[in-house]
Amino acid sequence: QVQLVESGGGLVQPGGSLSLSCAASGFTFSVYGMSWYRQAAGKERELVASITSTGLATYYANSVKGRFTLSRDNAKNTVYLRMNSLKPEDTAVYYCNGAAWGNSYWGQGTQVTVSS
Repeated sequence: QVQLVESGGGLVQPGGSLSLSCAASGFTFSVYGMSWYRQAAGKERELVASITSTGLATYYANSVKGRFTLSRDNAKNTVYLRMNSLKPEDTAVYYCNGAAWGNSYWGQGTQVTVSS
């Protein structure tokens, strides 16, 4: 069974940091590109960051570039998102996604709330 399980969300003050993890199972993680998306209340889901299967190349949305860092550990079937200098506009449900060969798998999401 394919599973992507996000963890690490919570409440953090503006300017603070938070780390998210996504544990994958049920598919060949090492050949899948992995991404983090987020969806704020009343908004469309948007791509935050992505990483190639090897972890040698990354993409970041302009809104998070320089603040967020995406990484993966293929030995652990896990992808991470380190979020620094958080802003209220980063508040959203964050979703983990894996894609390859026309397949696309989603986690259930984890809530990140940035508020004082």
